[in-house]
Amino acid sequence: MSISAADVKKLREMTGVGMMDCKKALTETNGDIEAAVDWLRSKGLAKAAKKADRVAAEGLVGIAVDGDRAAIVEINSETDFVARNEQFQGIVRNAAKLALAVDGDVDALAAAQFPGTGRTVSEELTEAIAKIGENMTLRRAAVMEVSQGAIGTYVHSSISDGLGRIGVLVGLESAGDKAKLAALGRQIAMHVAATKPLSLSSDDLDPEAVERERAVFSEQARQSGKPDNIIEKMVEGRIRKYYEEVTLLAQTFVIDGENTVEQAVKNAEADVGAPIKVAGYVLFALGEGIEKQESDFAAEVAAAAGTA
Repeated sequence: MSISAADVKKLREMTGVGMMDCKKALTETNGDIEAAVDWLRSKGLAKAAKKADRVAAEGLVGIAVDGDRAAIVEINSETDFVARNEQFQGIVRNAAKLALAVDGDVDALAAAQFPGTGRTVSEELTEAIAKIGENMTLRRAAVMEVSQGAIGTYVHSSISDGLGRIGVLVGLESAGDKAKLAALGRQIAMHVAATKPLSLSSDDLDPEAVERERAVFSEQARQSGKPDNIIEKMVEGRIRKYYEEVTLLAQTFVIDGENTVEQAVKNAEADVGAPIKVAGYVLFALGEGIEKQESDFAAEVAAAAGTA
């Protein structure tokens, strides 16, 4: 089949592999880009696949805390200049507070009354668009709550209290000292911001993602020429390593660099005065998953010239 230059370029951007190898991978997989990524990885040409849709978008992530509940929101803009605008910051800050009342439901949040204006959050954004001159969108929101314990929060690249480019909530359930729990939760939230785990534990991982990794590891192991029973052990070892890399509780805690997060939480129980359970976490990285339209100016000019 014919492989387009656009697909070769996209695969190169995803993997960092040379153009010829990308074209060969697409040819081998009948143009399936995801399958081509796995093919390149199985051949050792791409050690890790980049997410093509994780491109930058601007705006702010905001966090609000109320006792044992916390909310996080993301509101996007076209440029980072808007993030320094006080009006925009006020919208994000108030939207985070309002998210607590609607349990993180984005539609309900958009329809909620914005403080002191008589307008909804959606209408307030429309007003800001007209004034500031940039498009803005309320993208997502979430709420975390613990029945007993504390919520740890962290904002990375903060430009104001509770506002920044990355926001994390971590829920810790425990009957222990709330102040110490909150401090521990903040440390774990900092860890999440740094490592961006895919799930809390291996039980929460997407089974399809695990099977894709297993298939890649299997193909790599077969190339060693070892017997099937050895290959099976090699694959299981790689899967265990994969879990350690992408699941929060199995990752090495960045704060001490020695224990897993799960063990660090266990070690903290004596200081807190009670057993601790990591109930979950929420990570919002600004612009994650938003695909911006890209244009090739030279190609557009050439195309225009060809049709003139």
